[in-house]
Amino acid sequence: MEQFLAELSEIDAGRVLFNKPLSEFTTWKIGGPADVLIIPNNEDQLVSVVRLLHKHGVQWTNLGRGSNMLVSDKGIRGVVIQPGEAFDYVRFDGTLVHAGAAFSFIKLSVLAAKEGLSGLEFAGGIPGSVGGAVYMNAGAHGSDVSRIFKSADIVLETGELVRYGIEDMKFTYRHSCLHEQPGIVVGAVFELEQGERKDIMSTTSTYKQRRLLTQPLQLPCAGSVFRNPPNDFAARLIQEAGLKGMRCGGAEISNLHANFIVNTGQAKAEDVLTLMKTIQSTVKDKFGVELVAEVLVMGER
Repeated sequence: MEQFLAELSEIDAGRVLFNKPLSEFTTWKIGGPADVLIIPNNEDQLVSVVRLLHKHGVQWTNLGRGSNMLVSDKGIRGVVIQPGEAFDYVRFDGTLVHAGAAFSFIKLSVLAAKEGLSGLEFAGGIPGSVGGAVYMNAGAHGSDVSRIFKSADIVLETGELVRYGIEDMKFTYRHSCLHEQPGIVVGAVFELEQGERKDIMSTTSTYKQRRLLTQPLQLPCAGSVFRNPPNDFAARLIQEAGLKGMRCGGAEISNLHANFIVNTGQAKAEDVLTLMKTIQSTVKDKFGVELVAEVLVMGER
């Protein structure tokens, strides 16, 4: 790490922060410090940083908008990379949408609707970034990223910049090849369809209102905690198990939506993990269903 840091100071890497609490960068407002947080401001800086990390064998973690992850109380060792301002862009070209990794997925849905482009309506209730949405194959309302994905530019762990198409990404439910092959999404291209602007905006608005009415967005949370099992809903199972409202420290299983765990003020990662384990064991005992976490649990335990 010392040699890496020495060489890092000699290159144009963007912002470099030390022992930065990651609670400031996650929607759960939970998480200990990163040894080093690097925020590259452009593609060249990102490539240079990843190549240097690869050269010295330093472990790294990619952080988007922090909407689908639980960072441990001890934080993350090594380097955390968060794409900076240059990755926060969108451009429309006919039915193609070019978006940077840091661009808001919800905002992308709204802008596409205003352009009269259909296909991103489902994203109106999904927090997080474009990069995170591609990584997770984010989805809702019967659709997901794989339905509209055309390509993505990705920096692999070696520092090589590649362009992946739909076959390369190996999308499945809430999963992509990036789960096994580490890489950082730089930007993505989505292929939408021309539609009636009024109808598209109406659908997008309906999904947004449903989200506001059914999800506890007034408190820090990370979206759905567990994946839906085949032909069922995690929230239904958790509710039927009588777990709504259960608390551990500052964390609580939401009374509004059972598949959400909220931070009521001073929640720790261990509080959330305790509730997650309780949910999994209780649902397994009552219904014989093993719930799989949708949120990414990261950091030193």
